Amino acid sequence: MTEHYDALETRDPAEREAALMAALPRQVAHARQHAPAFAELLAPIDPAAITSRAALAKLPVTRKHELLERQKARRAQGGDPFGGFSALAFGAAMPRVFASPGTIYEPEGRRGDYWRMARAMYAAGFRPGELIHNSFSYHFTPAGSMMETGAHALGCTVFPGGTGQTEQQVQAMAELRPAGYIGTPSFLKILLEKAAELGLALPSVTKALVSGEAFPPSLRDWFAERGIQGYQCYATADLGLIAYETAPREGLVLGEELIVEIVRPGTGDPVPEPQAGQAPEVGEVVVTTLNPDYPLIRFGTGDLSAVLPGTCPSGRSHTRIRGWLGRADQTTKVRGMFVHPGQVAEIARRFPEIARARLVVSGEMANDRMTLQVETACGGPDGLRDRIAEAIREVTKLRGEVELLLPGSLPNDGKVIEDARSYK
Repeated sequence: MTEHYDALETRDPAEREAALMAALPRQVAHARQHAPAFAELLAPIDPAAITSRAALAKLPVTRKHELLERQKARRAQGGDPFGGFSALAFGAAMPRVFASPGTIYEPEGRRGDYWRMARAMYAAGFRPGELIHNSFSYHFTPAGSMMETGAHALGCTVFPGGTGQTEQQVQAMAELRPAGYIGTPSFLKILLEKAAELGLALPSVTKALVSGEAFPPSLRDWFAERGIQGYQCYATADLGLIAYETAPREGLVLGEELIVEIVRPGTGDPVPEPQAGQAPEVGEVVVTTLNPDYPLIRFGTGDLSAVLPGTCPSGRSHTRIRGWLGRADQTTKVRGMFVHPGQVAEIARRFPEIARARLVVSGEMANDRMTLQVETACGGPDGLRDRIAEAIREVTKLRGEVELLLPGSLPNDGKVIEDARSYK
């Protein structure tokens, strides 16, 4: 069986670039015509002139927080919940709609492999006719559907494990004997530890495609010691697959049907080409998708990465990136979910006793801990600590601890979220 998913992966880079640039003006024109937000954002633009990366770089970057603001504004007026960015309306063409923290709403169209995940699964070793245990969430966020639709396009059967119910998931894996796992790396570790605790062997699970969290070599090696080859992919709820890992494990190869730029954070300016002997500059990942249903043009992901020189030893000819290197803003991913500074502010607004608040994310891989440090002169009356903890879970959908501090204890550095995790 071939090592590559299709011929697109090995085509000449010049051929790929020509195809992307040929599709670009059509997508810009489509976005202006069918997505009202881009009709406004790109109003002075002649789509026919956007035929190169240099021309693309002159278009405005729409960042996640701006998309959220437009969605909220339209919803407040009783209008389009997608903020004018979707080319689809509710009905047969949009079988599902999802919600990410913020709250940002994302449409799912009806095309097969809508999120383009089958390519990453194939690179991770999954093949037609296999059973996949999918432990990504099936509610609110699109991660579960992303992977399931990709698996179906690949010709695989899916067990929709979702999150939680650890013992039941381990039992199902022992009895159904899936070929592999898809989900966050931390939950796979939890499942394997629970299986060992229960005395259940999972010999059928020999491969994994993980995402939603950092995947350090130490954890990859931990899986390999237990007979599981784990690969990672980089995807977002707005764009679907962006890049995926291959057998050589030398960076992540960009997916097809999207145009990726690395720009200097806070700007729309692509980072310069590195000089001889210099490492490529780290910047924000900005993506233009060719998805006609949700035609995001120069969408700023807020994620940091850098281009790797050369091509992948696997024979795939597309550009490689180093993978996820952090956030361009303070938005932080915890247990596969984004936590935004605005959510910290929302929690603090609910309690007049809180003077200032700072969310600290700590721990090592697979053991994220959130602690909301709050300055208060009240000393925690009437179960304040418990009420704040309940608000943390309600707003972020994650559990967190609360640390009460005296006024003036927090640094005066403007930081709302501190990522203090170890990524060894």
